[in-house]
Amino acid sequence: MFSPFERAVAFRYLRARKGERFVSVIAIFSLVGIALGVATLIIVMSVMNGFRQELLGRILGLNGHLGVYSQTNEGLRDFDDIAARVRQLPGIVSATPIVEGQVLFTSEGGGATGGLARGIRPEDLRARPLIANNILAGSLQRFGEQDTIVVGSRLARRLGLRIGDKITLVSPQGRATVVGTVPRLKAYEVVAMFEAGMQEYDSSYVFLPLDAAQVYFQHRDTATQVEVFVANPDRVGDATRAIYGALQGRPVRVLDWQASNSSFFAAVQVERNVMFLILTLIIIVAAFNIISSLIMLVKDKGRDIAVLRTVGATRGAILRIFLLAGASIGVAGTLIGFGIGLVFCLNIENIRQALQSLTGTELFNAEVYFLTKLPAVVEPMEVAQVVGMGLGLSLLATIYPAWRAARLDPVEGLRNG
Repeated sequence: MFSPFERAVAFRYLRARKGERFVSVIAIFSLVGIALGVATLIIVMSVMNGFRQELLGRILGLNGHLGVYSQTNEGLRDFDDIAARVRQLPGIVSATPIVEGQVLFTSEGGGATGGLARGIRPEDLRARPLIANNILAGSLQRFGEQDTIVVGSRLARRLGLRIGDKITLVSPQGRATVVGTVPRLKAYEVVAMFEAGMQEYDSSYVFLPLDAAQVYFQHRDTATQVEVFVANPDRVGDATRAIYGALQGRPVRVLDWQASNSSFFAAVQVERNVMFLILTLIIIVAAFNIISSLIMLVKDKGRDIAVLRTVGATRGAILRIFLLAGASIGVAGTLIGFGIGLVFCLNIENIRQALQSLTGTELFNAEVYFLTKLPAVVEPMEVAQVVGMGLGLSLLATIYPAWRAARLDPVEGLRNG
């Protein structure tokens, strides 16, 4: 497309000589602007993807994709039969009876905090990778014995708990006695501590054996819900319809993760789109810098263009020379930004740790951002779109100045040069 002559002239014009420093400085700023815009866009989009994937994985890893609840306040009486029917449906990975309730946690050290206690069978808890693969202390082997409990790591630190210590659960639903209603208290031995990597779970969740939770919450032979995991979380609508069909005639309702967390994930998506729009403006501004630098270059090289035309260079050759000069700035900036963005994304947690050590401040507070680590997931298609946008805007920015250079009258150029 470009002849050796056109390439030689284009790259010669990009090298600054005496009296041309200003044009070169603008070109450098254009290159830096595009590189920063592309790199920042790749980094931000990857972090937003990481947030969504991590939050989705951790929320669904602990709470399930679907929940089958009773339409009454009595709970699910035939929960084992319901779970067995649901497990037989295609696309269902597991169905687990759960008993849960809000409680107040207290320890012998005097600390107190609120949270959620969940009752689950020991074999079902051991089958949860988010818990079973993230045990920091103790073991799930003893879980299921008399008065045992598994607690989150942040909750344990807040209450000063260690393996073998006692944690007391205080239920807001009191017990009626002759002297009135008194809170229901029960102490359990801590046999394991987990760290799911999400602040909300690690600081407010505990797990009890299912039968112990039924006794404590006075559910007797009922369960709060049957928690369901499906093979494809994005197609929970099909699973919901299949469950309603299998449980036809039973007073149940099915709530999926999209309905229970819709506002949260919608907010993440809106923020992601807004950040994409804002950061795209950086690349657009850098593209305008390319236009201004090329227009100045054309004006500065008017005499050279006239000489080239008089010795036989066609308008097409002049057009391609300035297209190549401008496009090379955009291509170089885009490729540099692409490299910076990928390197930053692949080492983002190490960079965060290094910056925290240098500044002495916490840059990613788990209590604010829910996650304990800064995630980044690079989507190849999104990166390709960003790179394509950078290249496309850079090429568009060169069209008008190059066209203007090609239309320059050689006579006027020599007269005014």
